[in-house]
Amino acid sequence: MPASERLGSDIKRVEQELMTAKTAAVKPSGLTVPQYAALLMLGENPGISAAALARLCLVTPQTMTTILQNLVALGLIERTPHPWHRNVLETQLTEKGQAAFDQADERAAAVERRLAAEFTDEERKLLRSLLGRCSKVLTEQHP
Repeated sequence: MPASERLGSDIKRVEQELMTAKTAAVKPSGLTVPQYAALLMLGENPGISAAALARLCLVTPQTMTTILQNLVALGLIERTPHPWHRNVLETQLTEKGQAAFDQADERAAAVERRLAAEFTDEERKLLRSLLGRCSKVLTEQHP
């Protein structure tokens, strides 16, 4: 199969272009895209465990541990023992973390809005459906 007919190349190119745009968008806030993603998911899921956060951010637990350590060092999050499960640390944004996230999110959301504006509502729905089918095919177990 020639490279020009491989969907993987198109998907990878667009993913890289999205990451480049988001990197430029969140950089003024002092965050990386993975840090921004972690703060986004933390804001929507206060107190979430590192393992659950890794799953939401689509990274390994080891990668999330590094991201969280860096966010703690920057004073953007705090991690405290869970009141009932002593081996679980709950993670929360600090005021400084919320401010950094808000700055980054304003710019990152603008990237998302610019991308979404390129499509009609029906096209966005179709695109999500097609991407979902791609994901399903690639994650199904084959003998």
